[in-house]
Amino acid sequence: MTSAMRMLTVLPGGRGDMLMRMARDVLFVQDARIAEEGAPAEKFWIIHTGTVALDLDVPGRRRVTVETLGVGDLLGWSWLFPPHKWHFGAEAFTPVRAHEFDAAAVRSLCEGDPALGFALTRSVAQILARRLEAARTKLLDQYMVHGGSGLGL
Repeated sequence: MTSAMRMLTVLPGGRGDMLMRMARDVLFVQDARIAEEGAPAEKFWIIHTGTVALDLDVPGRRRVTVETLGVGDLLGWSWLFPPHKWHFGAEAFTPVRAHEFDAAAVRSLCEGDPALGFALTRSVAQILARRLEAARTKLLDQYMVHGGSGLGL
């Protein structure tokens, strides 16, 4: 089971089903921009089919893909943490079908149900921790490929 789908199953007392009832199915065509770095994070998605590239604007260069997400992955976490602005951009690498959630409605639901809010925040934090570890490993691999002899960390 993927991280985002697991996130819904560990929510207390059937709240994952309640959250899924708030979702709507959406389709993004290949190359569609889903999110722009720095823009308001008003929605988030669980990918049902397809692949999404997370990217970062690098001044003076093209966008750099930092991670690729696929089936069952959570797309978007910036909606949960102030200032609710996207930290990365996102583009459909292939056609993508996803469950889309309204961020404000989910945050409001969490505020009214602290057990849900805690469980959802914890689940998103676990997903972020796994992604951070994967990014760390990728950076270390890149560093070693390019002749790094020591990290000095």
